Amino acid sequence: MGLLFSDTFKHWFSNRETRILMLGLDAAGKTTVLYRLKLNENVMTIPTIGFNVETIEFKNFNMNIWDVGGQDRIRALWRHYYNNSQGLIFVVDSNDYRRLDEACEALHKLLEEDEMRDAILLVYANKQDLPNAVKPQEL
Repeated sequence: MGLLFSDTFKHWFSNRETRILMLGLDAAGKTTVLYRLKLNENVMTIPTIGFNVETIEFKNFNMNIWDVGGQDRIRALWRHYYNNSQGLIFVVDSNDYRRLDEACEALHKLLEEDEMRDAILLVYANKQDLPNAVKPQEL
């Protein structure tokens, strides 16, 4: 599995820097995931009104990750961030069963956009540590 990921990573991201969007509904945990990747620790966050951008280095490769707020009124602005994005991390709150359909609808809507057609997609099933979380394979 790791070799497959590594080969795919090299194929799609052959240059040394790439732009990745991190999207999802509000309170899915996007900012927490971003700073866990960046700092390797859990940090306290507040709801994102706008965006956070961090560069994460992985094996001499820079990933510019754009964490964009997920509130309903902000989702209409997501399209302004699609241009030149090679990857998409879509974060889902696995513990919020009531909003899974809304998350699925938001994901399908953004995948229909021409600018996201060739982006690599990772659906991140967040909050798996909570007792009622939906398993990743059930998403």
